Amino acid sequence: MDNDWDSKLVIGYKKQTAKVTKKDSDLNGKPCMLKLFARRVGAVVSVDKKITAGGNKAHQGTDHQRIAKLDRENEVAPPAKISANVGRAIQIARQDLQLSQKDLAQKINEKPSVLQDYESSKAIPNPQILAKLERILKVKLRGSDIGKKMEGPKKT
Repeated sequence: MDNDWDSKLVIGYKKQTAKVTKKDSDLNGKPCMLKLFARRVGAVVSVDKKITAGGNKAHQGTDHQRIAKLDRENEVAPPAKISANVGRAIQIARQDLQLSQKDLAQKINEKPSVLQDYESSKAIPNPQILAKLERILKVKLRGSDIGKKMEGPKKT
């Protein structure tokens, strides 16, 4: 068995490397004598301070906070929902024609949930759907006279 300790691999110990000093306080208060000794031996003594090293990164988020604030200021407003009087006008006109929501949704080729959203004023107004509803219900749903009965074509 070989008892040469220098040739064995030991796990758990760090390999010792030369330390490069980065500031005068690393020189134990005797910068002049150690610098002279280091120069005689040929070692490099560095006392330059790195500009970006050692900063506390947790408190450098001011740029991120500023950008987030700008994003909040520039957010786009959500689209306007349909007004409540349009929803009521749809509901009244539908009941006058004795149609259920399902029947009316089938006539305008939309889902019943879309019609529910329009009647409860939760929908974002779509001009195409409003035009279909106006045509079937014969009631104005756009403009200033919402809920007013539409007249058919004039006969001459």
